[in-house]
Amino acid sequence: MLKEAISHRPGDNDAYACTNEELHIRIRTKKHDIKEVSLLNGDPYDWHDGKWTTNTVPMRKSGADQLFDYWFVSIKPPHKRLRYGFLLNDGIETACLTEKGFYDQPPLDDTGYYFAIPYINNIDVFRAPGWVKDTVWYQIFPERFGNGDSANDPEGTLPWGSAPPERDNFFGGDLQGVIQNIDYLVNLGITGIYFTPIFKAYSNHKYDTIDYMEIDPQFGNKETLKRLIQVCHEHGIKVMLDAVFNHSGFYFPQFQDVLEQGEASPYKNWFHTKEFPLVMEPKPNYETFAFEKSMPKLNTENPEVMEYLLEVGRYWVREFDIDGWRLDVANEVDHAFWRKFRSEVKAIKPDLYILGEIWHDSMPWLRGDQFDAVMNYPFTTNILNLFARGAISVQEFMENMTTVNHMYPKNVNEVAFNLIGSHDTPRILTECSGDEDKLKQIFTILLSYIGTPCIYYGDEIGMSGPQDPGCRECMKWKEEDQNKNMFEHVQKMIRLRKEYPLLANEGELHFLSSDSHESCIAYTKSNGETTILVVVNISDEEASYHLPFHLKGKKITNIYTGEEYAADSDDLTAKIAANGYALFQF
Repeated sequence: MLKEAISHRPGDNDAYACTNEELHIRIRTKKHDIKEVSLLNGDPYDWHDGKWTTNTVPMRKSGADQLFDYWFVSIKPPHKRLRYGFLLNDGIETACLTEKGFYDQPPLDDTGYYFAIPYINNIDVFRAPGWVKDTVWYQIFPERFGNGDSANDPEGTLPWGSAPPERDNFFGGDLQGVIQNIDYLVNLGITGIYFTPIFKAYSNHKYDTIDYMEIDPQFGNKETLKRLIQVCHEHGIKVMLDAVFNHSGFYFPQFQDVLEQGEASPYKNWFHTKEFPLVMEPKPNYETFAFEKSMPKLNTENPEVMEYLLEVGRYWVREFDIDGWRLDVANEVDHAFWRKFRSEVKAIKPDLYILGEIWHDSMPWLRGDQFDAVMNYPFTTNILNLFARGAISVQEFMENMTTVNHMYPKNVNEVAFNLIGSHDTPRILTECSGDEDKLKQIFTILLSYIGTPCIYYGDEIGMSGPQDPGCRECMKWKEEDQNKNMFEHVQKMIRLRKEYPLLANEGELHFLSSDSHESCIAYTKSNGETTILVVVNISDEEASYHLPFHLKGKKITNIYTGEEYAADSDDLTAKIAANGYALFQF
């Protein structure tokens, strides 16, 4: 037994309250080392005849990655408190793991040996808005989606789609353009829109805010936004806005005041200044986003800055009934600010979705006191490494995804913001070298996976483009420029996700080994009564996939094609088309 590979830490993703009655407990062991794991547990105050009263519950293997096996159990302590340890068996020896280490036999004379869940306090349970689990998002870069009102076009606006996207050109996209195309979005089936920033700013991307309390005039005005949100809500579509609290834009009035008045400015402590006067060359003497001199970093520990930004958060929720905040460069803002932000905006709208832009392990922000979710870039990376770059095998892909799935608690994973591209990345079709079959497979995974999926505008019609600004081309509205076959596939997968909750966040996800199917990604979504098996064949040749289940006498349905099969044998093999996919329900 390789004890040094065994890992469990109470709290976070290893032991957490899923509801105010249910605990999820995980432990990690070396891959293929341990045969059985059981949870030894009991109420710390339940003693009889001088001996602690315990129960033993078997744990199931919830997944395996390249190095480790993961074990899981769900338990409901009758009094919302628990002491527990692990009984491990590798087929040769057994051991009991407690908080104080390993023992040959479980020590039952003192509960102090054991890991503790002191009490499940309702307020401590991580709770994200329930609606998010069933939402399919659509990201819109407002300047490039639709020009619905030419009267607000900025000077020098180019005819729609008449030139390649650049960092400094404008095509007149606005909020009215979204309203005018709402039927397109309803037809696609999306139920949430994530807008990149719409507040007054200098650039076409608007991440350099001038005024957080005003809509950029080129996008319309506050009445336009109210109409847009009303129209969206009438069609069952949630609206999430993007805010940049890490830094302001160069023309933010408070920063301009510091530039002009230096140390005499009342706003000198709104930013992270090192000395006066402020200089920008050869490099700025104030903190910025990256080394971008036009994006001075805000001092969110300053009470005036904190209150200013908190009112921004409150205002757009209170006055416009938005459904979510996406927070740019969220990991560079202090945790104390985010705790206060959550408290303030949730007081107005408890089911508001708070999404942070973080590209790395985000557990410190996902303990229920800051964000509801982060953008799931590890998901994106694994998709790209397999389908676009060919840098990993099918087995490595499934192992890596298993690692990602075990990074966070289950109720966090259910609202993780899964994306395959955005305004910050090359178009997914471009990443796949224009291979439409690969893109269909990627959409199949995206829209049948745990979490809340997001489609970057235009990807559903096969738009392409390199790294920004190339990925910010004008939406193609002429039907002859749209890939209708791709649209119909995405539309169908969204519909299936709604019709079959197992394709969303119901049940448990489990990857199947690719030992005998090296070209096929396969995973099940099961609730104990019904199972859906998703199989994706990345090979250029047809694959024969053996269904590793006892299915004799059961009806099997390919829910993508509608075909039904009656299983007359336990030895069933499905033919998966070259570069194809199948979704079997049984």
